[in-house]
Amino acid sequence: MSKKAIGEYFKAIYSRYQKASKKIKQLILNEFCSNTGYNRKYAIRKLNGPSQQKTNSVHRRRRKHTYGSEVLSILTAVWEVAGYPCSTRLKALIKLWLPWIRKQFRIKKQIEKQLLSISARQIDRRLKDKKVQIGRRIYGRTKPGTLLKHHIPMRTDNWDIKTPGWTEVDTVSHSGNCADGKFAYTINQTDIHTTWVESRAVLGKAEDVMVEGLDEMASALPFSLKGLDSDNGSEFVNWHIYHYCKRNKIQPFRGRPYKKDDNAHIEQKNWTHVRKLMGWDRYDTQEAVDAMNDLYRNELRLFMNLLMPSVKLLRKERIGSKVKRHYDKPQTPFERVIASKKGDPARIAELKKLCVTLDPFAVSKTIEVKLQRIFKLVNSRQSPKIPELEKTGPKADKPFTKVERETLEALSKTFPGLKILIRDSKQEKT
Repeated sequence: MSKKAIGEYFKAIYSRYQKASKKIKQLILNEFCSNTGYNRKYAIRKLNGPSQQKTNSVHRRRRKHTYGSEVLSILTAVWEVAGYPCSTRLKALIKLWLPWIRKQFRIKKQIEKQLLSISARQIDRRLKDKKVQIGRRIYGRTKPGTLLKHHIPMRTDNWDIKTPGWTEVDTVSHSGNCADGKFAYTINQTDIHTTWVESRAVLGKAEDVMVEGLDEMASALPFSLKGLDSDNGSEFVNWHIYHYCKRNKIQPFRGRPYKKDDNAHIEQKNWTHVRKLMGWDRYDTQEAVDAMNDLYRNELRLFMNLLMPSVKLLRKERIGSKVKRHYDKPQTPFERVIASKKGDPARIAELKKLCVTLDPFAVSKTIEVKLQRIFKLVNSRQSPKIPELEKTGPKADKPFTKVERETLEALSKTFPGLKILIRDSKQEKT
């Protein structure tokens, strides 16, 4: 019997088999097995199972996209200029940048309304295809300080700060693959309450150089510096830093050894404000340090503190085996400084005037130009390189998949200092 005939035969006897007595079922089963050639156990399961009649399935129409390609293209452009923030920060950023978005893209009122009404979850869905996970490596260069540890108290509790001025500080090395000789460091400092960030580049981490960098950052803050929390590195745990803090009435703290979570705020800023931009290349000249400081003191400082909203963790709630995190409303660090009412009035008034005139798209473009100038000062001999892929072997002629190509292109875009060779089936392009 053909499959179609067996199906019709099964439908004919199925209802009769379900209603029959035990003896009649044996006869029907014998007849069914002899006609179809099925195994007896399989035939029993089939006749006792659900009917194979097709149910009338309801065809559901897919809802049309509310936000068209024009909205998505503007959203993507703003997302890239802002440095790929999360959807919650991007939604707050669109409202903050709206005057310059109007000027940059000449948007219609309907498109503007859609940009303001799109939710953070919808932004995640629409930008899902453009988000690529990028691997990263971190080369640590922190050496433990052995002096003055009994003078600097260890902080073991969590920060519960309600006023600005209590900061965390750390250094990011720009040594490339080799830690020999003198090379650049970025001193990174963030305020716990307002998330305000100051960064300065120094050549080497001598004690007097570190004091100069910290003093310059303290003078640039729009509020007075009250506390300085660092790790146990020798660049912070020394007599120069201790006397500097004592002279300026700053309370020094240090975290527990080998516990990076004690300095979680600054560890996050090390990635977003330094490593994400500078990469892992080696900078070991004064010219490179001056170029980095030209960016840190001007455009990058204004862009991150005045134009980029951030969120802060308020509390954690455990629901069964999961932990739900509750965040506050996205705000820029400058807005948090104003809300605290503890800042320097003269500096705040000056920054307010400056904030009105800043065009985020122009500032972002200037940052890119200065980064390209910095990348030309890289010590390429001692910087990490991605090796060229072998052309020999059974997979030599096989082109990259779409996912591999997008990953490599995103990596090269995020880290312009690294050269990546993307093999094509017919040609190579750098």
